[in-house]
Amino acid sequence: MANADYKIGVVGVGRMGANIARHLNDEGFQVVAVYDAASERAEELAEEIDASAADKLAQVTELADYIITVVTDDDAMRQIYSEDASDSLLKEASGKVFINCATISPQVHVDIERLAAKHGAESLEGCMASSITQAREGTLYLMCGGKKETFDKAHPILDSMSVSLRYIGEAGKAAQVKALVNMVMNINTAGLAEGLGLGAALGLDLEMLQEVFAQTGANSRVLETDGEDMQIRDHECYFSAAHASKDSGIALDLADDAGIALPLAQATKDQYDRMIEQGLGDLDKSGVAELTFPGRGKNA
Repeated sequence: MANADYKIGVVGVGRMGANIARHLNDEGFQVVAVYDAASERAEELAEEIDASAADKLAQVTELADYIITVVTDDDAMRQIYSEDASDSLLKEASGKVFINCATISPQVHVDIERLAAKHGAESLEGCMASSITQAREGTLYLMCGGKKETFDKAHPILDSMSVSLRYIGEAGKAAQVKALVNMVMNINTAGLAEGLGLGAALGLDLEMLQEVFAQTGANSRVLETDGEDMQIRDHECYFSAAHASKDSGIALDLADDAGIALPLAQATKDQYDRMIEQGLGDLDKSGVAELTFPGRGKNA
């Protein structure tokens, strides 16, 4: 099947969703409809890529065969798949395939798969361990969960979106892995902020310190992406502190269910919650350095 034979809708066209839509459009897929609660976003993107700006969720389901969703949280996900609302993606959904890319609780993915099947549709979780640039370039690290036959059906779309594509297992499992990825990333970010913050307090050369970190056990992917930003206070948002708090919270809920204590994950979430309390939740996760460097935030 050629790319042009796939009719795709995208629900939730913030920076990630919009860039996924742009990339798939560039790759020759038919992105036929886009929807966002902020309708002006959908209208601007629709004009850019020559798609329909749907004013109802059901219209996306009507126009597209594959619907990619990128929404903010569990509540938003349940809302767009509501059986009780007057408008829902489940309206006349028989034969459709839903690919859900938001970082949400694993159980919600399980519930959505069940609801989709009840309405004759299929659902797949496509958990993204990457950011905005990768969405635009089609170089996401993409972890999928759900029925293998659904994964195989959606494979050309998923392959176009990603540089590394992995099928994890049944519904909920990819979301569990994604929660752990983000939990560890958040811990690394908060730890780096403390290390560089203490280095600044001691009067150390922070460029030198980062070079040493990079060649020792203090190295991490976060050092590459966030170290300089922490030093120069460039917190342009690629992954917000508010999202970091939410995702660490998902991991902590999983830990509670498993009977496991995660004190570092809890301390990290507390830091991101503190950012939100200080009105810094819209900063990039690197903004946690505002809590640790001397002369900034609570250390001012």
